[in-house]
Amino acid sequence: MDDYAANSTSADAILSELIKKTARLHLAELGGGGLSLDSLARDCGRAVTEVQALFPHRDDVLTALVIDAYDASGGAMERADKDAAALHASAGARLLAVTRALRQWSFDHPAEFTLIYGSPVPGYHAPQDTVLPASRTPGVLAGIVGAALAGGELTPPRRTVPGPPLLLPAAVEAFGGLPPAPFSDVIERGIVLWSSLIGLLVFQVFSRTHDSVRDEAAFFDYAIAVAAETIGLVVPLDGDAH
Repeated sequence: MDDYAANSTSADAILSELIKKTARLHLAELGGGGLSLDSLARDCGRAVTEVQALFPHRDDVLTALVIDAYDASGGAMERADKDAAALHASAGARLLAVTRALRQWSFDHPAEFTLIYGSPVPGYHAPQDTVLPASRTPGVLAGIVGAALAGGELTPPRRTVPGPPLLLPAAVEAFGGLPPAPFSDVIERGIVLWSSLIGLLVFQVFSRTHDSVRDEAAFFDYAIAVAAETIGLVVPLDGDAH
């Protein structure tokens, strides 16, 4: 790559980051539906044509923000899991660490959290490019559940899925295959855990629990421990007798 091409690429990367940084500010003030290339160009001090050269449509900006949000939140969970695993933490302790990391990211970045887990932006449909970044969060959870299964840390469930598995083949493949009985429905249970986590965060980020509980952080930990019981995993909490 010659110097001109390298400088051009570098300039594009800098402008792209500036546009996204400005878009995040607009996202917090106006929501996803309030983004426009004209307003982004104005607040970046650039011509609309310069913005359009990198992001031809508003939806391209939204997609970039969605990908960044999934990567940032998933990355926070992955780092927390790596740190917990390095301390030889139990699977339950790893689960608590990664869910706390996602909670912290969510409170630190409420606009981005709303973009990926809140109300859909009217007229926007996330493209295939967002699928892999979005898979990082369930991927961390699946890794912990898989480690718990392999390490004998799961308690067999009292209830199993009636009839055949309720899964698409891609979900089974992503987990590494269908576990044997009595844990043959652990993937379904993992999806319950994942959805419980996101639902809990929605309640807390959007202040649905602040007038019901006196300590939201402690309640979050408790709720994760309760949700983990659905897959037979014990999450250690302060004050536990065991």
